[in-house]
Amino acid sequence: MKYRLLAGGSVLVLTAALSACSTPSDSAGGDGRTTVDVWLMRDSVSDTFQKEFTADFEKRHPKIDVKIQIQEWDGIGQKITAALASNDAPDVIEAGNTQVAQFAESGGLLDLSDRTDELNGEDWLSGLAEPGAYEGKQYGIPYYAANRVVIHRTDLFEKAGIDAKAIKTREQWIDATAKLNKGGTQGIYLPGQLWYALAGFIWDEGGDLATESGGKWSGALDTPEALRGMAFYEELQALGKGPKDSDEDDPPQAEVMAQGQVAQVISTPGGANVIVEKNPELKGKLAFFPIPGKTAGTPGSVFTGGSDLVVPAAAAHPEEAVTFIRELTGDTWQKKLAVAMSYVPNRTSLASAVAGDPGAAAMAVGAANGHATPNTPGWAAVEAENPIKDYMTAVLTGGDPAKEAAQASQDITRAMNAGS
Repeated sequence: MKYRLLAGGSVLVLTAALSACSTPSDSAGGDGRTTVDVWLMRDSVSDTFQKEFTADFEKRHPKIDVKIQIQEWDGIGQKITAALASNDAPDVIEAGNTQVAQFAESGGLLDLSDRTDELNGEDWLSGLAEPGAYEGKQYGIPYYAANRVVIHRTDLFEKAGIDAKAIKTREQWIDATAKLNKGGTQGIYLPGQLWYALAGFIWDEGGDLATESGGKWSGALDTPEALRGMAFYEELQALGKGPKDSDEDDPPQAEVMAQGQVAQVISTPGGANVIVEKNPELKGKLAFFPIPGKTAGTPGSVFTGGSDLVVPAAAAHPEEAVTFIRELTGDTWQKKLAVAMSYVPNRTSLASAVAGDPGAAAMAVGAANGHATPNTPGWAAVEAENPIKDYMTAVLTGGDPAKEAAQASQDITRAMNAGS
């Protein structure tokens, strides 16, 4: 399955145009049955999984029918906003984890804080749970996650005498990458603007992209911690020939690795499928390990992309909506979803469900140290402008890190507070 972590925090590749608008949830009929109206996103579940889950749910809850409508990621923010402001909102909506704050700010979501215990909130992945909360209240219930790992060429590692399983720290990773960076092989292909990877290195150092004080957000790329994160990115990026002025999509890094001269890329595991599609000779020569951290006992921090489930305040059937969410995010169906779709389950205690899927297993290790972008509606403006990318290119092309970080932090501050 092809993955891509989107700016909205959701997984998967964008497709096609918007599907038809929802119709109001059906009220309980004369037979006492209620229809719960659900929006799920394109490719978040397979047709087979959807049918199996629906049949099981309706069998276990004979008074509830399920109507699932598949939505497209393209334009979904506007569509959800319109639905939340209407009187015919669906009962359950899948939203990208970093989208929840903007929907909660509008007052259009049901506060589910008093339902977290029954929904297994004790060990939710923080990268899903934290952005699902807004101003101390829980609106989004973690659904599934995905994050980046290191995809590597096993044959090149073996030729260089490197055991990928032994790479647990940044220092070991740098040493191994330097050994691989010879004889025409790039030790790693790391484009200059892969800012989600930079965010992980900053989080490892104890820094952040932005911080909040007194209700105002400020860019934080100029802190000592964030500057150390950028310094590590610069060191790693130099061990390959990745362009300094573009991101992982220009050119597509999977296609670059498919050309045969790249030992590693930082990607979601689905990137391996693309690499093999482009170069079938690499089938069986790709594997995964979690992004290493500063110490062997803690994996590197990663941006957790994925989705939460929310209930509109205008939902016709909020209790049935919670019942639906409880089943879909419970142990049984989380394990099945993880296996079917190669996702990371929504709870740390369920990580073993993907032990048989090497890519998902590597993701699950990293997800335990997952983070989200700043949890505020203003972050959307930052991603739209994205001064982080410009900052990275400026540093990698010789700019003074402190000076460039200060400018980028000012740009982030302005963007985040533009509407306040």
